[in-house]
Amino acid sequence: MTLKKCISLTALLSGVGIASGDSTDNVSSRLQVHVPQSLFRPEGYDHREALFGVPPYGGAIAQSVYYADSDLCDPTVDTRKGYPIRNKDSTGKMEPWPSPFILMVDRGGCSFVQKVRNAQKAGAAGAIIADNTCLCSDKDCVSANGQAVCQPAEPIMADDGSGGDVSIPSFLMFKVDADQIKAEVKANQMVQIEMQWALPSPDDRVEYDLWTTPSDPVSKDFQKNFKAVAQALGSHAYFTPHMYIYDGIKSNCQGFDGENMCFNLCTNNGRYCATDPDNDLDHGISGADVVKESLRRICIWKHYGESDGVGSEWWDYIAQFLDRCDNPDFFANEDCAKDCYKHSKIKGDVIERCMKDSGGLEKDTPNTFLDLEMQAQVSRGVVILPTAFVNTIALRGGLTTATVFTGICNGYLDGTEPKICTECQGCPDFDGCISSGKCHGGKGGGGVSKNAFMGSILLLSCVFGAVAFWHYRKTREEMREQVRGILAEYMPLEGDDGHVGSPMDFARRGGTENLMMS
Repeated sequence: MTLKKCISLTALLSGVGIASGDSTDNVSSRLQVHVPQSLFRPEGYDHREALFGVPPYGGAIAQSVYYADSDLCDPTVDTRKGYPIRNKDSTGKMEPWPSPFILMVDRGGCSFVQKVRNAQKAGAAGAIIADNTCLCSDKDCVSANGQAVCQPAEPIMADDGSGGDVSIPSFLMFKVDADQIKAEVKANQMVQIEMQWALPSPDDRVEYDLWTTPSDPVSKDFQKNFKAVAQALGSHAYFTPHMYIYDGIKSNCQGFDGENMCFNLCTNNGRYCATDPDNDLDHGISGADVVKESLRRICIWKHYGESDGVGSEWWDYIAQFLDRCDNPDFFANEDCAKDCYKHSKIKGDVIERCMKDSGGLEKDTPNTFLDLEMQAQVSRGVVILPTAFVNTIALRGGLTTATVFTGICNGYLDGTEPKICTECQGCPDFDGCISSGKCHGGKGGGGVSKNAFMGSILLLSCVFGAVAFWHYRKTREEMREQVRGILAEYMPLEGDDGHVGSPMDFARRGGTENLMMS
């Protein structure tokens, strides 16, 4: 097989993760129109949720909708355009979209991420992308619009790789529904939409999953740092790591005669494949190396994590591998893997036997564990890597320790969340709180703890008390000086004992004698 053909197969495998399985992301969110009542639907509106942005899980955004008279591909957004029409200000221009608002924009012209990012810059609390093409399966839409071209599959609002700075949530609304909203706002009628998100909360234990690959660069920091959180959650949460495996048979990597048509991208004669991490088919890490490491991690979890859902040794192995073996020279080095076993207190012979007993990686032999992973990724509808799921719902936003921790804590039934959630969620010193179980920095975006607050109050009281005492002494001395000055102008006075004294003597004694004689 030529190098050119192998590269094309690598590109084919790279797209499998986007196309495999039907997306089930919409089950975690709801889209409803409250105003006008004529557009209200008890079941809500069908939509697709973006795979970027940070939705307020457990919350909702219900605001007026404004339709941008622009494709929103230019970062300089004119907020004085669009519909409904607003009043003009003192400059004679139409008033900008009043915050908070949800911005609707047509699909096309640039990526989903670019549109939503520009909507965010314009001040939108959320964005609705109005699809501009009918689904081929929607015959009513096709016939009503007379479109010669339709889209055979539902669009996916995927991240183009630059969506890490997008924080507002967004939905894609299908054309037949979006057209009704646009018609209403273009008629200068106000439309109010609610975007709502929820995490299923079945009981007092949350199940969370991570879908990734050993070569994925995005999830490495998370995997190195999340062990302490997993341990702190303990039996209140159950973790399951998943390795994304590409189906070589569906990707035509296995020929009719059982030959491996994708060479070092696959194992088991083309059955199980992975993309080449360094895009160099002749050197460095191969796809087959990634599949082997994936199977190794699956076996480590089976023996050191599946029983308790915490898997401290599994996290230790990942951290050791990332420190020692995560480079082209040692990624597939067996001695390096054994060194990771040793430092993670894992029995290497048990793991090697597990890899072999599951079906191994040689010949045209099915591997039980790898087949289970492929079945799970199809049924779950994994569309992008890496992805974390909490109670079967995909989390959006950056894959960080704090993001996943917040998602887990929001997944408990009210009143059943563990103490670590109530103590550390929103704590400025998150890492310190996880390690100690107590937030020493206070909550509320940079607030102070109760002890620090009371100490500050006591200190201020002492300072003000000292200042007040100094002011009292100073005022008293000033009054004495004034009395001395006044008395100095009078003649000496005679006391009861016949002693004639100076008024200055009286002043110096602090006014202890009575000046008024009876």
